[in-house]
Amino acid sequence: MRYSQLLPIAILFVLFSCKQSQNSDDTKTVFNYNEMAGVTSLDPAASSNFENNWAVNQLYNGLVQTDDKLNVIPAIAKQFTISEDGLKYSFSLRNDVYFHNSPAFEGGKGRKVIAKDFVLSFNRLFDSRVSSAMSLLNNIDRSEKTNYKGFAAINDSTFEIYLKEPFSAFLNILTMKYFSVVPFEAIDLYKQDFRRNPVGTGPFTFKMWEEGTKLIMIKNPNYFEKDKSGIRLPYLDAVSVCFVKDRETAFMELLNGKFDMVSGADALNINEVLDKTGSLQQAYAKKFYLQKETYLKTDYIGILIDDNIDIVKNSPLRLKAVRQAINYAFDREKLIKFLRNGVGIPAAGGFIPKGLKAYNTEKVKGYSYNPDKVRQLLMEAGYPDGKGMPDITLHITDNDKEKVEFIQSQLAENNIKLKILVDKPSVLRQAVAACEYNMFKKSWIADYADEENYMSLFYSKNFSPAGFNFFHYKNGDFDALYEKSLKELNDSIKISLYQQMDQMIIDDAPVIPLYYDEVIRLVNHNIKGLTSNPMNLLNLKTVTKTNY
Repeated sequence: MRYSQLLPIAILFVLFSCKQSQNSDDTKTVFNYNEMAGVTSLDPAASSNFENNWAVNQLYNGLVQTDDKLNVIPAIAKQFTISEDGLKYSFSLRNDVYFHNSPAFEGGKGRKVIAKDFVLSFNRLFDSRVSSAMSLLNNIDRSEKTNYKGFAAINDSTFEIYLKEPFSAFLNILTMKYFSVVPFEAIDLYKQDFRRNPVGTGPFTFKMWEEGTKLIMIKNPNYFEKDKSGIRLPYLDAVSVCFVKDRETAFMELLNGKFDMVSGADALNINEVLDKTGSLQQAYAKKFYLQKETYLKTDYIGILIDDNIDIVKNSPLRLKAVRQAINYAFDREKLIKFLRNGVGIPAAGGFIPKGLKAYNTEKVKGYSYNPDKVRQLLMEAGYPDGKGMPDITLHITDNDKEKVEFIQSQLAENNIKLKILVDKPSVLRQAVAACEYNMFKKSWIADYADEENYMSLFYSKNFSPAGFNFFHYKNGDFDALYEKSLKELNDSIKISLYQQMDQMIIDDAPVIPLYYDEVIRLVNHNIKGLTSNPMNLLNLKTVTKTNY
């Protein structure tokens, strides 16, 4: 690498130390944040969680990306077209995108990205040893019709993808970090160790990663994107990520100026920082500003309703009237106000969260607190005033205990007895997938910004453990609408189909939506240009920092 691309080695450990509050070189702007859960890989093929995604997003680009309003916009592809039959996607690539400088290249200098690089990058995703993205490629046509390839580099600047049948969510899927471009030279050189020796095209380049301690990425001086004034991005000189696991310690580091941002309700004490309306307490407003943003995340209580399974046969939850009664038996507004200090939006609609186009509480009517409806439905189910109804057991993790105890109390007031059992997250995850629990608390975070990602959970061909239909919900009318929506390329028609499906889910009640979550960040006032988005993807290329 050329010297100009590096920060002086002598100051690196001081400049980026998680224990050092002041930068030694005040002319360098370094964005510091903490990642409590840690990062497991810097290979985009392994970007299966948002912790990895946040780091990967600084290092890589794909064909397309989403803006902060979730519109799909060009990235390395300067333009794209979809054939009338929806089976061929053609991408024209920019000619000014270069891989980061790396020992993998001759002379250490990164070369230009060409269409063949996307063929290699996408084909890697078919290897289950490399990636968990295989299911996203089920619709790729690798038949005789496409010479068994599925992807083709027509020339250096034209890349094509072939589908078996139209899939309206496919363009949104391509915005996922799995589909970032990587160079074959780096894969050949580092092999399995590519996970900690990343080479991409992104706004920042990899410098060092001491797993569990810190990750350093520095400015890419050759990055292709520019701002509206023609200034090359990014503005920051570097990004430093620490991995402090203790919430209180990390928060103190923020207060001491060692971190520029803390993100997530679990990463800060919301009872301390926020008032009951969700606003920032005055004591913190002098130094920080609060970012709140719609988050494509639905928290819910799921119900296994497959009466072919023994634990369902004798459960009152097999009855739709009982499931509907539970939906009416607690106050979602109070849950958000008193248990989450205003963070989140009460689930007054369907399973599809606010932030997606199909979200519309006028079109999809959800549940609200209504004791009269509870009494009526329990009567219909054969349990007048709850008499004769067995206790219902809800399985949760410790993080949800306080919220669920509130629901338990309100259900008791409405003659529905709820028992709570707390499991370790791994135990709950495995048991739910194996259909061992009748009722469970979970959440669903969008992998890509399309309603199909939510409705797929209720498609009968996605029964767990093979898929994510943990409820074993089966409705022929729903399946027909779902299959129709996959092929529908007209946006307004597709939205209507999603709303019809979502209403079916609410009416049949295999799920109890609790709230649509919100992205929440506490950010130092010296940070400007930090945008937020409903995917909760960290974008640092437009951030500026003032060193005091």
